[in-house]
Amino acid sequence: MIAAFARALPDTPLPSSWEPLFGGRTNMAWRGICEGAPDVVLKLYRGAAQNPLFPNDPAAETQLLKILATHPMAPHFCASFESEDGQCNVYEHLPGRLWQSDTKAVAALMRDLHRIPPPTGLRQVPDGSSELRTQIESILSRCSEPPDLLSQLPARDIAPCGRCALLHSDIVPGNLIENDKGLHLIDWQCPAIGDPCEDIAIFLSPAMQILYRGEPLNQAEIETFFAAYDDAATATRYQSLVPFYHARIAAYCLWQMEHGQPEYRDGLQLEMAALQRSLKA
Repeated sequence: MIAAFARALPDTPLPSSWEPLFGGRTNMAWRGICEGAPDVVLKLYRGAAQNPLFPNDPAAETQLLKILATHPMAPHFCASFESEDGQCNVYEHLPGRLWQSDTKAVAALMRDLHRIPPPTGLRQVPDGSSELRTQIESILSRCSEPPDLLSQLPARDIAPCGRCALLHSDIVPGNLIENDKGLHLIDWQCPAIGDPCEDIAIFLSPAMQILYRGEPLNQAEIETFFAAYDDAATATRYQSLVPFYHARIAAYCLWQMEHGQPEYRDGLQLEMAALQRSLKA
């Protein structure tokens, strides 16, 4: 893999050492320590994801990082190459710390992302209650003992919004890096276009927050987020769809548990509780 790296980046100094990076749940990544040049991240893809919610597409990540080359929200793309171990992407390492608080900053970043004209060829996320219901049913069909989530969901139909916003679709604390230049997004392997509520739902998900941050967001943090996102129509739409989003993440947590990931158990319980609260709202 290092030989392939050298061939793909002949003008880049070969890193003097490599440090494994932890936090990602799908691929393997290393930080290359470079002398006299920015450090790099070498990401090795583990093949097409069987994940029912988060695809794993190195070509999509390459496409997005190139498009976002002039935007400070994403790392600088360096190269993509095939090695004997699999497909690899290389981008400059973003120094900093994982996001822990300040939902206002996340809302501002997300708002800026959703205003960027999307490229062609990206997948489309489910739009509206009917498509979300179908996705939930698909995830549950892959579980051996699925709970009866679908009958709990509101019978009313929330129509598709028809928007084609550019989405990261995996905005969790583990993919948000803070430094003195602001907030940045990494891991662009599952971008999409569609309803901005998709990104909002993943970020606000209590399961995703406890998995990556250790605790769900409180009500004040959620209210701060929507005030900073500053789009009343999208906020209202999200509230109408929130039972479907909680049911979807609950189904996803169950699928992960059945695939050897017991740490999703707490997330499942949090999403089920949030689903019940949303039905009473």
